[in-house]
Amino acid sequence: MTADELRALTAQLAAAMRERWGRDLPLDELVSDRWERAQSLGFGEGASIYASSYVYGDVVVGRDTWIGPFTLLDGTGGLTIGENCSISAGVQIYTHDSVNWALTGGTAQYEHAPVRIGDHCYIGPQTVISRGVSIGDRCLVGACSLVNHTLPEGSIAFGAPARVRGRVDVDGPDVELRFG
Repeated sequence: MTADELRALTAQLAAAMRERWGRDLPLDELVSDRWERAQSLGFGEGASIYASSYVYGDVVVGRDTWIGPFTLLDGTGGLTIGENCSISAGVQIYTHDSVNWALTGGTAQYEHAPVRIGDHCYIGPQTVISRGVSIGDRCLVGACSLVNHTLPEGSIAFGAPARVRGRVDVDGPDVELRFG
Protein backbone atom coordinates (compact mmCIF):
# COMPACT_ATOMS: atom_id res chain seq x y z
CA MET A 1 0.00 0.00 0.00
CA THR A 2 1.38 3.41 -0.92
CA ALA A 3 1.43 6.39 1.41
CA ASP A 4 -1.33 8.05 -0.63
CA GLU A 5 -3.49 4.93 -0.36
CA LEU A 6 -2.86 4.75 3.38
CA ARG A 7 -3.82 8.42 3.81
CA ALA A 8 -7.01 7.85 1.78
CA LEU A 9 -7.91 4.80 3.89
CA THR A 10 -7.25 6.74 7.09
CA ALA A 11 -9.49 9.58 5.88
CA GLN A 12 -12.22 7.08 5.00
CA LEU A 13 -12.03 5.39 8.42
CA ALA A 14 -11.95 8.76 10.19
CA ALA A 15 -15.03 9.97 8.30
CA ALA A 16 -16.92 6.79 9.21
CA MET A 17 -15.95 7.22 12.89
CA ARG A 18 -17.10 10.86 12.91
CA GLU A 19 -20.36 9.92 11.19
CA ARG A 20 -21.18 7.03 13.51
CA TRP A 21 -19.81 8.22 16.87
CA GLY A 22 -18.96 11.93 16.49
CA ARG A 23 -15.30 11.17 17.29
CA ASP A 24 -12.00 11.86 15.59
CA LEU A 25 -9.34 9.35 16.60
CA PRO A 26 -5.72 8.56 15.67
CA LEU A 27 -5.07 5.78 13.16
CA ASP A 28 -4.22 3.08 15.73
CA GLU A 29 -7.60 3.58 17.42
CA LEU A 30 -9.40 3.58 14.05
CA VAL A 31 -8.01 0.17 13.07
CA SER A 32 -7.97 -1.56 16.46
CA ASP A 33 -10.87 -3.15 18.30
CA ARG A 34 -10.89 -2.43 22.06
CA TRP A 35 -12.94 -5.52 22.86
CA GLU A 36 -10.73 -7.86 20.82
CA ARG A 37 -7.64 -6.50 22.55
CA ALA A 38 -9.21 -7.07 25.97
CA GLN A 39 -10.15 -10.61 24.94
CA SER A 40 -6.60 -11.30 23.72
CA LEU A 41 -5.30 -10.19 27.13
CA GLY A 42 -7.66 -12.61 28.88
CA PHE A 43 -9.86 -9.88 30.36
CA GLY A 44 -13.47 -10.63 31.28
CA GLU A 45 -16.32 -10.78 28.77
CA GLY A 46 -17.34 -7.35 27.50
CA ALA A 47 -14.22 -5.60 28.85
CA SER A 48 -12.43 -3.15 26.58
CA ILE A 49 -9.02 -1.46 26.51
CA TYR A 50 -7.71 1.20 24.15
CA ALA A 51 -4.71 0.65 21.85
CA SER A 52 -2.92 3.55 23.60
CA SER A 53 -2.93 1.73 26.95
CA TYR A 54 0.11 -0.05 28.36
CA VAL A 55 -0.20 -3.42 30.13
CA TYR A 56 2.70 -5.03 32.02
CA GLY A 57 2.85 -8.29 33.97
CA ASP A 58 -0.05 -10.10 35.61
CA VAL A 59 -3.21 -8.05 35.02
CA VAL A 60 -6.68 -9.51 35.62
CA VAL A 61 -9.72 -7.48 34.58
CA GLY A 62 -13.34 -8.46 35.20
CA ARG A 63 -16.25 -8.45 32.79
CA ASP A 64 -17.72 -5.26 31.35
CA THR A 65 -14.85 -3.09 32.62
CA TRP A 66 -13.80 -0.14 30.50
CA ILE A 67 -10.10 0.80 30.43
CA GLY A 68 -9.77 4.29 28.94
CA PRO A 69 -7.10 5.68 26.63
CA PHE A 70 -3.56 6.50 27.73
CA THR A 71 -3.71 4.28 30.82
CA LEU A 72 -0.87 2.31 32.38
CA LEU A 73 -1.65 -1.00 34.08
CA ASP A 74 1.45 -2.33 35.87
CA GLY A 75 0.83 -5.90 36.95
CA THR A 76 4.46 -6.77 37.75
CA GLY A 77 3.36 -7.19 41.38
CA GLY A 78 -0.14 -8.45 40.50
CA LEU A 79 -3.10 -6.27 39.52
CA THR A 80 -6.77 -7.20 39.76
CA ILE A 81 -9.58 -4.92 38.56
CA GLY A 82 -13.14 -6.05 39.20
CA GLU A 83 -16.30 -6.13 37.12
CA ASN A 84 -18.19 -3.14 35.75
CA CYS A 85 -15.41 -0.66 36.51
CA SER A 86 -14.54 2.53 34.68
CA ILE A 87 -10.81 3.26 34.60
CA SER A 88 -10.67 6.75 33.09
CA ALA A 89 -8.23 8.27 30.63
CA GLY A 90 -4.67 8.70 31.84
CA VAL A 91 -4.99 6.54 34.96
CA GLN A 92 -1.72 4.95 36.08
CA ILE A 93 -1.77 1.92 38.36
CA TYR A 94 1.57 0.74 39.76
CA THR A 95 2.36 -2.51 41.58
CA HIS A 96 6.04 -1.72 41.94
CA ASP A 97 8.29 1.22 42.60
CA SER A 98 11.99 1.93 42.27
CA VAL A 99 12.30 4.50 45.08
CA ASN A 100 14.70 2.53 47.29
CA TRP A 101 16.57 1.24 44.25
CA ALA A 102 17.22 4.80 43.07
CA LEU A 103 18.05 6.21 46.52
CA THR A 104 20.58 3.44 47.21
CA GLY A 105 22.32 3.83 43.89
CA GLY A 106 20.88 0.57 42.62
CA THR A 107 21.80 -1.67 45.57
CA ALA A 108 18.24 -2.14 46.87
CA GLN A 109 15.67 -4.11 44.92
CA TYR A 110 12.51 -2.75 43.34
CA GLU A 111 9.58 -3.17 45.72
CA HIS A 112 6.42 -4.98 44.55
CA ALA A 113 2.97 -5.30 46.11
CA PRO A 114 -0.35 -6.22 44.49
CA VAL A 115 -3.14 -3.75 43.76
CA ARG A 116 -6.80 -4.73 43.89
CA ILE A 117 -9.71 -2.63 42.64
CA GLY A 118 -13.11 -4.03 43.56
CA ASP A 119 -16.27 -4.34 41.49
CA HIS A 120 -18.31 -1.34 40.31
CA CYS A 121 -15.59 1.30 40.84
CA TYR A 122 -14.99 4.58 39.06
CA ILE A 123 -11.41 5.83 38.90
CA GLY A 124 -11.25 9.44 37.65
CA PRO A 125 -8.96 10.75 34.90
CA GLN A 126 -5.24 11.21 35.57
CA THR A 127 -5.37 9.33 38.89
CA VAL A 128 -2.28 7.47 40.12
CA ILE A 129 -2.67 4.36 42.29
CA SER A 130 0.42 3.20 44.21
CA ARG A 131 1.61 -0.33 44.90
CA GLY A 132 -0.06 -2.26 47.69
CA VAL A 133 -3.37 -0.39 47.54
CA SER A 134 -6.74 -2.11 47.75
CA ILE A 135 -9.86 -0.21 46.67
CA GLY A 136 -13.13 -1.69 47.87
CA ASP A 137 -16.26 -2.32 45.83
CA ARG A 138 -18.34 0.65 44.65
CA CYS A 139 -15.66 3.29 45.24
CA LEU A 140 -15.48 6.61 43.44
CA VAL A 141 -12.02 8.16 43.10
CA GLY A 142 -11.96 11.74 41.84
CA ALA A 143 -9.83 13.05 38.99
CA CYS A 144 -6.13 13.76 39.48
CA SER A 145 -5.95 11.85 42.77
CA LEU A 146 -2.99 10.02 44.26
CA VAL A 147 -4.25 6.86 45.96
CA ASN A 148 -1.48 5.63 48.24
CA HIS A 149 -3.52 3.80 50.88
CA THR A 150 -6.41 1.34 50.98
CA LEU A 151 -9.96 2.66 50.50
CA PRO A 152 -12.88 0.88 52.15
CA GLU A 153 -15.93 -0.24 50.20
CA GLY A 154 -18.27 2.57 49.16
CA SER A 155 -15.72 5.37 49.61
CA ILE A 156 -15.67 8.66 47.76
CA ALA A 157 -12.04 9.76 47.78
CA PHE A 158 -10.07 12.45 46.01
CA GLY A 159 -6.99 14.63 46.36
CA ALA A 160 -3.24 14.16 46.47
CA PRO A 161 -2.98 12.16 48.59
CA ALA A 162 -6.55 10.90 48.26
CA ARG A 163 -8.67 11.18 51.39
CA VAL A 164 -12.09 9.67 52.00
CA ARG A 165 -14.57 12.55 51.70
CA GLY A 166 -17.87 10.71 51.52
CA ARG A 167 -19.82 7.52 50.88
CA VAL A 168 -21.53 5.91 47.90
CA ASP A 169 -24.96 4.41 48.61
CA VAL A 170 -26.57 2.28 45.92
CA ASP A 171 -30.16 1.08 46.03
CA GLY A 172 -30.97 -0.69 42.76
CA PRO A 173 -30.58 1.85 39.95
CA ASP A 174 -30.41 4.78 42.39
CA VAL A 175 -27.02 6.15 43.48
CA GLU A 176 -26.58 8.65 46.28
CA LEU A 177 -23.24 10.37 46.86
CA ARG A 178 -22.94 11.59 50.45
CA PHE A 179 -20.16 14.03 51.26
CA GLY A 180 -18.93 15.10 54.66
